[in-house]
Amino acid sequence: MQAIVETVFDACYLIGVVTLGILMIAKSHGNKQYRLFGIMAVVLGFGDAFHLVPRAVALCTTGLDNFTVALGTGKFITSITMTVFYIILYYIWRIRYHVKGKNIYTIFVYGMAIARIVLCLFPQNAWTSSASPLSWGIYRNIPFTIMGLIIIYLFYKSSREQNDKLFKNMWLTIVISFGFYLPVVLFADLVPIIGMLMIPKTLAYVWTVWIGYHAMKAEQQ
Repeated sequence: MQAIVETVFDACYLIGVVTLGILMIAKSHGNKQYRLFGIMAVVLGFGDAFHLVPRAVALCTTGLDNFTVALGTGKFITSITMTVFYIILYYIWRIRYHVKGKNIYTIFVYGMAIARIVLCLFPQNAWTSSASPLSWGIYRNIPFTIMGLIIIYLFYKSSREQNDKLFKNMWLTIVISFGFYLPVVLFADLVPIIGMLMIPKTLAYVWTVWIGYHAMKAEQQ
């Protein structure tokens, strides 16, 4: 039952976000903000596919234990693409709110992104091992979380200041995604059922993409 439910959910998620991303790219009509949003959605979908597709295959065949290398490699790729996702989201913030200067935010975002990627490259992560250390899972997620907090703050502040009703909940989608993601990082190995929190985390990302798509459609009417 888990294999069927999880596979169907993941397939709907991947197809959904990639489709929305392609639609935004195709229908952005030269609007840089929504073209970037579409690219971001495609990066999200294809990046997650590297982890979710092997997981679905494993669940539907011989089990997760026999796909350790594929799952670990996919998790590594997803870690990089999620970092890129937030870099793109940062630039969407700059474009949407016509931000000039404020390079300190750019420095912090890129600094945290580089730190995250460098930490992901260390062999101590043991991505393809069935016993990857929790400590390195924490290390590589510290800059990632800081990066997320910066973007949460920026979207919350700007959407309130400019009374941006279409993007008023963008910050909340990121809060929810991290709120469900971090317990998985910290406790899923000890309490496997906590891994189910990845479902609402995934739905939060769908909400993020939907906000962009809905805003594009609303502004084109």
